[in-house]
Amino acid sequence: MTSNHARATHKRDEEALRSSVQSLRLIVDSIPGFVSIMNAAGEIELQNRQVLEYTGKTAEEMKNWAVSDILHPDDLPRVIDAWRRAIETGEPIDLEHRSRGADGVYRWFHARGRPQRDAEGRIVCWYTLVTDIDERKRAEGELTIALKEKAKSEAELRTIIDAIPQLIVAIGPDGNFLSTNQALLEYTGLTKEELGSDTFRNVFHREDSERLRDQRADALSRGVPFEYERRVRHRDGQYRWFIVQYNPVQDERGEVIRWYATATDIDDRKRAEERTREENVALREQIDQVFMFEEIVGSSPALKSVLSGIVNVAPTDSTVLITGETGTGKELIARAIHKASQRAGQAFICVNCAAIPSSLIAAELFGHEKGAFTGALQRRQGRFELAHSGTIFLDEIGELPAETQVALLRVLQERQFERVGGSRVIPTDVRIIAATNRDLAAAIASGRFRADLFYRLNVFPIHVPPLRQRREDIPMLVEYFVKRYAEKARKQISKIDKNTLKLCQSYAWPGNIRELQNIIERSVILCTGDLLRIDEAWLLGPNALRPEWVGPLAENLQSYEKQLIEAALAESDGKIAGPTGAAAKLGIPRSTLDLKIKRLNIKKRSIL
Repeated sequence: MTSNHARATHKRDEEALRSSVQSLRLIVDSIPGFVSIMNAAGEIELQNRQVLEYTGKTAEEMKNWAVSDILHPDDLPRVIDAWRRAIETGEPIDLEHRSRGADGVYRWFHARGRPQRDAEGRIVCWYTLVTDIDERKRAEGELTIALKEKAKSEAELRTIIDAIPQLIVAIGPDGNFLSTNQALLEYTGLTKEELGSDTFRNVFHREDSERLRDQRADALSRGVPFEYERRVRHRDGQYRWFIVQYNPVQDERGEVIRWYATATDIDDRKRAEERTREENVALREQIDQVFMFEEIVGSSPALKSVLSGIVNVAPTDSTVLITGETGTGKELIARAIHKASQRAGQAFICVNCAAIPSSLIAAELFGHEKGAFTGALQRRQGRFELAHSGTIFLDEIGELPAETQVALLRVLQERQFERVGGSRVIPTDVRIIAATNRDLAAAIASGRFRADLFYRLNVFPIHVPPLRQRREDIPMLVEYFVKRYAEKARKQISKIDKNTLKLCQSYAWPGNIRELQNIIERSVILCTGDLLRIDEAWLLGPNALRPEWVGPLAENLQSYEKQLIEAALAESDGKIAGPTGAAAKLGIPRSTLDLKIKRLNIKKRSIL
């Protein structure tokens, strides 16, 4: 009985052990990883199902893993060496390696090995867990490559930035210094340690820092690109002018995270501008500035050429022909020539040839005897007699009728004339300055103007450029007119809107300085603060003034033309001819204006 009982007990123990092993096997096979049990010598005794499925090997083939093709050849020596040290020292093992699957593809794994010890501390076996980390390793590899590329790009970018000749400074959203490029270090002679300190701030001219402090702070707060000009001290102690352009860098929310300020050397340009201003002042000082001569404003090469012409021709008695578009200031140039001449103390007589009826122009210029024509109740001196010993300015000379051109040619050739209706020859000592906005060459070709008269007048030609060809003078002209009309209106206007200046410089100004002057005067009248702005609609052409207009372009232009004529008639109290008449205000001959009034059916009485 005892023997049978012992056998039964042993059988139950074996079954219990077998059941326990099966349960353990099920547990091991359900672990989401590769599980291996190795003896104290490092030989594999048990592996879970995942290991065999991944490798495609049998349990028997896996026992000799150290000589198999499972591990990547580059990793095998390192893994064998790690296990050898672990078995010798009993220290846990922790490493990464690549193992090949049944499909022949290697993947990255993380292996952890832990020893199991008996009661006396001897290692009886090793438990290892190997988990798939291939996706993580690939991501790390891509990140490493990306970081290397980024570092390479940053290094290349830094090299490029350092090679840029402009001075570049990176600043934070609060305006504090962050970094700079090599060009600034070389220019200022500062070290990297001195950047951002008071030493760095001192390289900027104190006057500019005080002038720009509020402007810079305000611009930084708006978060939009801006620029200004300031002086920066060179390492030799000399200051040079730079234009500094600020550009913001924004995050995905549109918040400014930093600014890049790029400074470009403009010192040569500033010095050239200053020299031009000084030369211009020198030229002005040679012209006795009275009446409105101060309106010859600007420093452009085109205007400098005009001023040089005035200085050269004024002391002589030569005849001058001034050409240029309407509103360019031809009369102003004529007055300047007269006032700088030896005749400055004598009369300056101005005649607008376009404003006088063709039937009366000869009597206006040369005078008439009593009874010379209907209405000639007494003898009257002409403009040439009034200008004796002085200067006569014949504006719009191209509008002279043919018979008057012959009489004027005689004055130029023989220095004498006869009154209308008279026979006495009257000598004259007068300097003639003529002006026109017409193409006299075309008028000669069409037979409307005598070639011999043109050559007599064109002794010393001066061409006054249109405002669109001297745009660099526009800011100075705007400032001058603002000051002039602000004083006249008793207003304190200290600033001009930057957009207004840009707008003025981009506009074509078909009416030239006269149009600019009128626009500024209107803006000053409407200005309610210390900052002057121009209504952009005023500079967008006739259609912008009446956006409700529709229909053919010709009809629109005709309507606008009618408005201009009616306005000129109202301003001149219905008077057409004469220096203050509507024709003169519009810059067209009286005959032309008469035709337009009839064609457009304008009622002069209704204007009054």
